[in-house]
Amino acid sequence: MRNIFKNDLYVRVSKNKFEAQNATTQGEWLSAIAEEDFTTTRLLIGNFSSAEQTLKKLIKEIMPKGLIKKSPGIVIHPTMMVEGGLSQVEERIFIELCLGAGAHKAIIHLGNDLTCEEVIQKANSR
Repeated sequence: MRNIFKNDLYVRVSKNKFEAQNATTQGEWLSAIAEEDFTTTRLLIGNFSSAEQTLKKLIKEIMPKGLIKKSPGIVIHPTMMVEGGLSQVEERIFIELCLGAGAHKAIIHLGNDLTCEEVIQKANSR
């Protein structure tokens, strides 16, 4: 029953690129490269509008098709430019980015790549 009503996505962020997988269905990895750069010399997400537009397109591609549009939970994983951790402002950027792109919940992950099981566990831990 859980898979019918819930979708947890794992989104990795690198320079001007998102990679995502539906961890609930253990689907294939898809990626989206920004038409307009969103990474700046100081911030992984420096152009919020471009990043949001790129992530929205990727979420639309990766979510199951159907009559009822379900809002996913997202575990977002910045993979670069995180030396020393994220500031409160950077954390807010990633959370707002996910929510603005259609997620009902967003969790930031720093560290090694996660398995589908770990993504689902993180998405349901808070």
